[in-house]
Amino acid sequence: MASVSKKTTRNGEPRYVVRYRDPQGRNREKWFRRKIDADRYSVTAEADKLRGAWIDPHRSRMKLADWAEEWLTTKAHRKPKTVAGYSSLLRNHVIPRFGHRELGQIRTSAINAWLGDLQQRGLSPSRIGQAYQVLNASLDAALEDDRLAKNPAKAARRNLPSIEGREMLFLTDDQVQALAHTIGQPWQPLIFTLAYAGLRWGEAAALRRGRCQLLQNKLHIAESLAEIGGDLHWGPPKSKKSVRWVNIPKFLVEMLAEHLYRETEDDPDAPVFTSPNGSPLRHSNFYSRVWRPAVLNADVPDNLRIHDLRHTSAAFMISEGAGLLLVGQQLGHSSVVVTQRYAHLYPSAGEDLAARLDSRYRRSHGPGVGFARG
Repeated sequence: MASVSKKTTRNGEPRYVVRYRDPQGRNREKWFRRKIDADRYSVTAEADKLRGAWIDPHRSRMKLADWAEEWLTTKAHRKPKTVAGYSSLLRNHVIPRFGHRELGQIRTSAINAWLGDLQQRGLSPSRIGQAYQVLNASLDAALEDDRLAKNPAKAARRNLPSIEGREMLFLTDDQVQALAHTIGQPWQPLIFTLAYAGLRWGEAAALRRGRCQLLQNKLHIAESLAEIGGDLHWGPPKSKKSVRWVNIPKFLVEMLAEHLYRETEDDPDAPVFTSPNGSPLRHSNFYSRVWRPAVLNADVPDNLRIHDLRHTSAAFMISEGAGLLLVGQQLGHSSVVVTQRYAHLYPSAGEDLAARLDSRYRRSHGPGVGFARG
């Protein structure tokens, strides 16, 4: 059992010492200025041991900055773009506020105040949420490593600002045509591939000649290209289900065939879409030099993003009768839940179903409506 004893310092000031054994049988002690704090700690320490929640105080004294650096090394298996995002959030938002603090000294109240400060600084709700998620994940790891008895960030979740989803933009066929015409060659096939095959930018930029199986009207999506800190990183697509075969319309097959003949090196590993000097496409360069000028000059919304062509592709498929499952397979979604955000594009689906059920009944029972009488 823990014991509390009174000591006197050289200056004659009273101190209270809590002595106890940790779960491994080692002697521990902790000093307090007030007896009430010592009594409270002695009871808590014994209760934590009984509940299996006791934490070695020395392990919780690690600075968050040091722990975050250690935690980040455990994410080396993630995509370079993901790791770079974690590092940026830690460096710019988490470490400046909590880096100097010991893990055991971080309180929920301090995290709530931090979230409020981020809002006052004008950070977007999405970015605040990302910063919170990184802090929360690192503290979860500290909890699993027996450095914390609980994660103080959990209770702060309720104070996150609400995120209003950015409105998805959908182009018409004429608008896609106008945008592609404004952009011109050699990137017209890229625009139509994004709008009618639904590829992500990184998937289109990483598409290689050997993966264009045009005789089968298919593209094999097996790679993605990301630009991180000015460097290009080749890697797998976003998720396992993103590795897929995409069926493409005949007009796009013909367009890509001509593009491969005129613009792409005769090598299976050659990128299909490249910059004018033949190097891989960089999103930053294409966006500023090609995309934005074209958007401002074509009859399309001024805030159109490249990713909106992927939304447009989903809308085209749905308008032609494709169900959510097929749309998700074409787009490489991880689950139908992700595809569900396009459900509002089926405004007449319920009416169509009711009409088909009515036709089914009338085919079986005739045009009249009869009621069984008891």
